Amino acid sequence: MRVLLTVAILVAFGNALRAPFHYDDFSLFTLSCGTPGQSCGTGIPSRPLTYLTFWLNDVIGGRNPIGYHAVNLALHLAASHLLLSCLLKMLPRTAAIIAAFVFALHPIQTEPVVYIFARSSVLATLLCLFSLWFWLKEKHWIAVAWFALALLAKEECAAFPALLCLLPNRKTNPIIAMFALALAAVARVAYLAVVTPGSGAGAQAGIYPLDYLATQGYVILHYLQLLAIPIGFSIDPDIPILGWTLGFACWAALGLLAYLAYAAGGHRWFIGGLLLLAPTSSIFPAADLAVDRRMYLPLIAFSAFAGVVLERVRYPLLLHAGAGLMVMISWARTEVWRSPEALWEEALRQGPTKVRPRLQLARAVPPSRALPLLEEARKLTPDSAAVASELGRVYLTLGRDSEALQEFGRALALAPGNAQAYNNRGVALLTLGLTDAAAADFRRALQIDPGLVDARRNLERCAATSSVAK
Repeated sequence: MRVLLTVAILVAFGNALRAPFHYDDFSLFTLSCGTPGQSCGTGIPSRPLTYLTFWLNDVIGGRNPIGYHAVNLALHLAASHLLLSCLLKMLPRTAAIIAAFVFALHPIQTEPVVYIFARSSVLATLLCLFSLWFWLKEKHWIAVAWFALALLAKEECAAFPALLCLLPNRKTNPIIAMFALALAAVARVAYLAVVTPGSGAGAQAGIYPLDYLATQGYVILHYLQLLAIPIGFSIDPDIPILGWTLGFACWAALGLLAYLAYAAGGHRWFIGGLLLLAPTSSIFPAADLAVDRRMYLPLIAFSAFAGVVLERVRYPLLLHAGAGLMVMISWARTEVWRSPEALWEEALRQGPTKVRPRLQLARAVPPSRALPLLEEARKLTPDSAAVASELGRVYLTLGRDSEALQEFGRALALAPGNAQAYNNRGVALLTLGLTDAAAADFRRALQIDPGLVDARRNLERCAATSSVAK
């Protein structure tokens, strides 16, 4: 059975080894202060255990994406097998096997497995499963230690102790210790969200906490739809911000689903999945209202619920067909992730009024195709510094330096405290031969963000250019 599970995972997600870097993956190469897990821009450690693995990838294999993808895939293999071991101690054998295959092969897992930057979700889940394993062996304080490591991989696993509360034979003191660690992790995240520029969380998310809470009822229903009917995936789903009337209706629908789960006999696991979603789908705002990788940890509970329900199917061939279908869909999803152009074209189809897919697609296609996309983006958001910056980049690529300078200047006017905006304008000035003005922009960028590697390198280019001129 374990050999079959391994083979199925490799068929479903093995092509991830041939995928490139995507989106936030490139930010990994700006975190190079010499300390694993430290962001040069803030000087504050962020998910240090995960960034330690990124640092080791860089030391061993440099910037070849295959090594990064191999680690993600290995972590998913380990998590799937460890989940099976845990579930065999808690569920009937058939239900445990079904649950493990759902967790291992479901297409919603494509993003956390193939997206290198999402490694934190996979690593934190694996460490939580080690915690669960020792918990089931009644080595509760060892379980606490594994949970502490999970929090260092990703703080969004903070609700894991709540899942343990749903299991028989609860031990009060270890669970209290876990909740204390979780509270400390949440407090740390709240602090980082405040002090880190551009964190995209808390007050910088661009959405009020109560509006976020109202919208998350719809988001959770969206996740459950993807679990039940695996179509409509997107790296950037188009999620509307709901008012309280529609938000209450969505939460009421979730309550009804919880009741139906109770009637089906798997309520403990369904509720456990909702609890594991709480850190990202409750009241603490995040700029991205929904991303598939947030379902990686909750799926250990939702897949157990699926196992409890599906073990009653009287025709095993249907289960085998379902597993085969998941493998095929996950393989197809992995193929989409092998091309940045295909990935963002899919996002644009799913969210035709969104700006970010246009920006990202513009970076993946030739400049002649990028310009119309960016003009469309400007019509959608006329005052976007990001759109102006991207237009400036495309103009530079086309050799239209004066227009590039104009767009970078516009971006700086729209985001006057942004270090990258100063760096971008400096690049345009340097291209036009205005070395002194460019150097001034690079120095200003470094004053705002001393860890901005591009600005430091560009300032060195200015010095070299001046030396040659002399």
